[in-house]
Amino acid sequence: MSGPEAPHVIRRIFQPNDDSCSFASHRFYYGRIIDPADDTVLDEVLVVYMRAPKTYTREDVVEIHCHGSFLVLRTILELILSFSVLLAQPGEFTKRAFLNGRIDLTKAEAVIDILSARTRKGVEMAMDQLSGSLYHRIETVRQTLVEMRAVVEVAIDFPDEDVEIVDHGHLLEHLNTQVELPLKQLVAEADQGKIFREGISVVIAGLPNVGKSSLLNCLLQEERALVTDIPGTTRDTIEEYIDIFGMPVRIVDTAGIREHAEEVEQMGISRAKEQMSRADLVCFLVDTTRGFTEEDLVLYQSIGSTPVILVENKVDLAELPEEDIPAEIGKSVPRVKISAKHQQGLDELRTAIFNLVVGGQGQFKEEGCAPNIRHKDALVRALAACRRAKEGLISRQTSDLIAVDLQDCLDQLGDIIGITTTEDILDVIFERFCLGK
Repeated sequence: MSGPEAPHVIRRIFQPNDDSCSFASHRFYYGRIIDPADDTVLDEVLVVYMRAPKTYTREDVVEIHCHGSFLVLRTILELILSFSVLLAQPGEFTKRAFLNGRIDLTKAEAVIDILSARTRKGVEMAMDQLSGSLYHRIETVRQTLVEMRAVVEVAIDFPDEDVEIVDHGHLLEHLNTQVELPLKQLVAEADQGKIFREGISVVIAGLPNVGKSSLLNCLLQEERALVTDIPGTTRDTIEEYIDIFGMPVRIVDTAGIREHAEEVEQMGISRAKEQMSRADLVCFLVDTTRGFTEEDLVLYQSIGSTPVILVENKVDLAELPEEDIPAEIGKSVPRVKISAKHQQGLDELRTAIFNLVVGGQGQFKEEGCAPNIRHKDALVRALAACRRAKEGLISRQTSDLIAVDLQDCLDQLGDIIGITTTEDILDVIFERFCLGK
């Protein structure tokens, strides 16, 4: 429970084992939860009272540590709610922590990123953000803008002074090195942050019986998909998440695509084509024992502009002749040789997927990376405002016009850390949280 009435409620329902219980802050007390209506004992518990402001929400907080039975939990919760205590909305505890100034908005969003992370790398990035890395990068730029805004404001207040107050060259240099450059870096890193937070979709596509389901099972290290010699065994898409160097990857096994298929299989083929059109990356499998056939080429050409890795399967039986590779694939499409049956080449495939999406493990900057589209959108708008301010300084615009662009840049950055964020945006952010956070 969080709020000023929390200690009063716990005193009504908690019977300490020790009569000397004084509810000192941040100390555990052993006792029982009692329904005051009939003195029924609901459970043996540990209770801790934490006095504001040294709490998660900066309000008085009470925690009840009871047994894990669903019935016990529900009974105690119903008793607490009978004292006009409101059930927390999704993210309400974290939202109160933000509104009470304990954390900024980037740290609040890091909490949900920790809860929703699919890989260890995702947790590490969220913990980095929770420690304030993104906030400090944004705040450093903001302080530069605040100082510049103050100088320009003086020039607005004293327009008739003989001495030029605004040193345009000095301000322009500061905008270049201390505002525009850091913002460009943050924007460039934002897409990678989003990839590690939300992941990508990789579709395994190809003709029937080229080894798509076998590859899925190898990557998952479990028998997730049925594998037979009968064409059309996979009739629907099968989706699972895997971890590739910390990047969450939704791997999708699809039905083998062929011209003549019965109705149910044809429905699976339609879904396969739909998944290919929406994928971030397609692993296009060919059977090296058959060579690169005309059917393979037709299917490959249907992929469109989606990035592709050509996966040559069954290399334990035969190599794919170079003359079979169409000119349009050439050297521009990454090629990986594997044997799904013998689990050969899987590390090379994982590396190829990672490099094609991220650009290599050494090119990713982890600290202070803006992880979501809200951050990136605000950064892009801030960068645009910065460039308008630069153009104003170069063209010697009046100080009041330059001040407008500097303030716009400040507002966009303030939106990221929660200084200027509107209530409706806050509602959208915290609605993504689960209950109890």
